[in-house]
Amino acid sequence: MTTAVTFRARVRLVLAVLILALVPTAPTLVAPTPADAADTRSPHGETGRRGAEVVAVTQVAERQVDLSVRSTALGGRTVKVRLLTPDGWSPADRSRHRPTFWLLHGCCGDYTSWTAMTDVAETASLRNVLVVMPEAGWNGWYSDWWNYGEGGDPAWETFHTVELRHLLERDWGAGPNRVVAGLSMGGQGALLYAARHPGMFKATAAYSGSAHPLLDDESVNRVLGLFAGQGNDPLRQWGDPVAQRRIWQAHDPFHLAKHLKSLPVYLSCGDGTASPLDTPGASSALEADFNRQNQALAAELKRVGAKHLTTHFYGAGTHTWRSWERELHASLPMLLGALGVKG
Repeated sequence: MTTAVTFRARVRLVLAVLILALVPTAPTLVAPTPADAADTRSPHGETGRRGAEVVAVTQVAERQVDLSVRSTALGGRTVKVRLLTPDGWSPADRSRHRPTFWLLHGCCGDYTSWTAMTDVAETASLRNVLVVMPEAGWNGWYSDWWNYGEGGDPAWETFHTVELRHLLERDWGAGPNRVVAGLSMGGQGALLYAARHPGMFKATAAYSGSAHPLLDDESVNRVLGLFAGQGNDPLRQWGDPVAQRRIWQAHDPFHLAKHLKSLPVYLSCGDGTASPLDTPGASSALEADFNRQNQALAAELKRVGAKHLTTHFYGAGTHTWRSWERELHASLPMLLGALGVKG
């Protein structure tokens, strides 16, 4: 890692290309985790404090239900959440709460990604759990954005871990027995949610996840470029990686490893070269970077005494859905075992 002065200069140069001009920033304290809060009106007629409410329900396929959820944490916007429902599930049966598997999408995807790109809906072992696939923004990064110290919209972490969690557990049959997994951006989200909310999830899995964005200058610059997608100002998410270093560390799984050491953790990644699942000659610098990040996180988890770490650094493989589908299946015994569900 370069010195702070050199590092800042290099980051400023990258950002100048990404957003043309920078807004000066000031140091701030570590990002807090979302405070607990109650929801608003439920489909059963109750009312409460500000939070989230379902405004529409759409049956999109067998066992697939889309909820349109209006969220205070997202500035009153309405976003979608896809549920893959277990056999015998009925939201009207408020006495039964199912084991819940949160499955998070990656950057540039959405709440439909897992059902559109994999066989998750046909996977027999998932017929006994409620699979929750929430919208997280094109590049939301499962975070409450810093927004130059102003906070506010979007607050994806608060939406998921507070508003949506309460709503699903109150009205849609979700139980407090939960695990979380995701790919790429969602892999980082799965690790962050498990680490930043102790006790909320019983296991976590990350497939080609951004596991240590502060690893080196290349990793920092790459995630800043991903933050800048769709014309976004990349400093809105976590601020400047030097001036707001503590916020970055609070969203870097490597720096949160001690909070993961007691959980079953599954990490997998390719090395960025073509595998039999890829187009011949394909390569992925992004996957190669994430592979280094995951190797670093695995080493740190071992250093802090992780008790239940599974790694599958499978060599050849790029940043592709066929690999992530395979890794989902490979991790299911661990994840469902943590839920006490037979695979």
